[in-house]
Amino acid sequence: MDRHDLLPIGEVAARSGVSVPTVRFYEEKGLVSSVRTGGNQRRFERHVLRRIAVVRAGQRFGLSLAEIADALAALPPDRPPTTRDWERMSRRWHDDLTARIEALTRVRDGLSSCIGCGCLSLTSCPVYNHDDELAAEGPGPRRWPPVTRDG
Repeated sequence: MDRHDLLPIGEVAARSGVSVPTVRFYEEKGLVSSVRTGGNQRRFERHVLRRIAVVRAGQRFGLSLAEIADALAALPPDRPPTTRDWERMSRRWHDDLTARIEALTRVRDGLSSCIGCGCLSLTSCPVYNHDDELAAEGPGPRRWPPVTRDG
């Protein structure tokens, strides 16, 4: 690796469109990596810019950093993600994103008849929990989003 191909953290931040603390955070989470100079300064290989672009795209799609890190962990750390890598990652995320879109669509379509915990129709509310009867099943919501017959 040629030392001239290494970028200081400020340049990585400026070129990737994230802040310096965000670059450090991504490094802490294992999304990117750096090498240290003799003066203990971080230096990043150029391909880190593409990895950060993948992280930012995944976040825009609603993926967690853990999901993104899992996908990036399958890539060699010493080169930028390729188009083929992106295709593999996006296939992994496709089903999950489709399920999220369907759930959001159900929420959106139910907004006109359901206003959440302030429901005005306790007789037809799909999430109403009379006398907290669902507490025996554990914490958290049980009836929303509605469970479909196939899953």
